[in-house]
Amino acid sequence: MVALETARAEWDEGHRRLEAYSAEPQLYARLLEQVDAVSAELARRVGQTFTIAELVDAYAGAERWSRDAVADHAPAPGWPRTLSVVEGEAFHRYQRGAVDYEP
Repeated sequence: MVALETARAEWDEGHRRLEAYSAEPQLYARLLEQVDAVSAELARRVGQTFTIAELVDAYAGAERWSRDAVADHAPAPGWPRTLSVVEGEAFHRYQRGAVDYEP
């Protein structure tokens, strides 16, 4: 349960941090492209039917594959500095599709 609570707290923090960038339209747009790249890879890894626990498992190794997803599909100058924000937002959004999602 601690892993789940920690992961969801990190996803919420990623969402808050991403929204803080909304005042910088160009950077915000680039970050959203990166979120899309990570989300697409996440969908490939967990599919359309998944539980929150499966999502937490995917999150445990996300730094490795999310880095590749952004580098391959949406790199921008300095992108590694905001990778945790991008990961957090991608998982924050994707959790809503879990069969056992509760806000």
